[in-house]
Formats: sequence, structure tokens, C-alpha cells
Amino acid sequence: MSSVYEPWNADRGAEIIAGLSDVEGGTIVILHALQEAFGYVPEAAIPMIAEARNLSRAEVHGVFTFYHDFRHEPAGRHVLKLCRAEACQAAGGDALAARAESKLGIAMGKTTPDQRVTLEPIYCLGLCATAPSAMLDGRLVGRLDEKRIDALVAEAQR
Repeated sequence: MSSVYEPWNADRGAEIIAGLSDVEGGTIVILHALQEAFGYVPEAAIPMIAEARNLSRAEVHGVFTFYHDFRHEPAGRHVLKLCRAEACQAAGGDALAARAESKLGIAMGKTTPDQRVTLEPIYCLGLCATAPSAMLDGRLVGRLDEKRIDALVAEAQR
């Protein structure tokens, strides 16, 4: 199971930001810490980070949007990431992604209405030799086929 996150709280967010505001490379470190605490980076945190780091909101937003792992909203209880890189696509990843979307009833990047599963693209898991591949709650899975993607989706839905 994925982690249980605390609900967004501006005071707690400010505490995290203040504790990391002087760290070298602090913007990305702060974004990771906020996501680790809350499961996503709340929009309200962007100006708070900008002020603490003496940056513009645009600069912080640029870092936030550059990295695919940062979320705009809370993830589901389970996160299923499907590799969308070229090796996985060439090995049938597109069809498996479409199958997962169909079984979950959501598009890539979305969370099921019951908040159980978030389906996310990831752009290389380093498993090219065992493509197509996925990650469910941090566990890597290679050599995907229809049977294995169905099993991963079912596991995530439990």
C-alpha cells in the first residue's frame, strides 16, 4: 500500500518550507518534502516557496512543472505508473496503457473516483530489457502482457 498522507495545512507547509529554505537546491528539495508529507504539492505552497527562496512564482512553478513526479492533487491509495518511454512503447506499452485506462475507467494522469488508484505515466524505469514495464506503489514489474497488467490493476483496486 502507498503511504498515508497528512491533509494540507498551511502552517505545516510553512514549517517544512522554513526548515529547508537554506538548503542548496532547496526548491526541488522543498517540493519533494511537501509531496512526501501531503501526497502532492498544493497550489498554495508555490508562492510560499517563492517567498522563502526569494524567487518568482514563475520560477518555482517552472521547477514544479518540469518534473513529472510532482502532483497537482492528492494521489489515490495506490499509484500505478506505466512506462511510456520508447522501448516500452515498441514492446506493446501503448496497448497495455489503453487496457489499464479502460479497466480503471480513467485516463492517464487521473485518479479513480473512489480514490483507490492513480494511473500515471513515467518516462523510463530503466527496465528496457524487460519492456514493457510498470511500477505499483514503488514495486517494479517488467515483462508486462495483458495478463500481468490485468493482475496489477486488480491488485491496485483492492
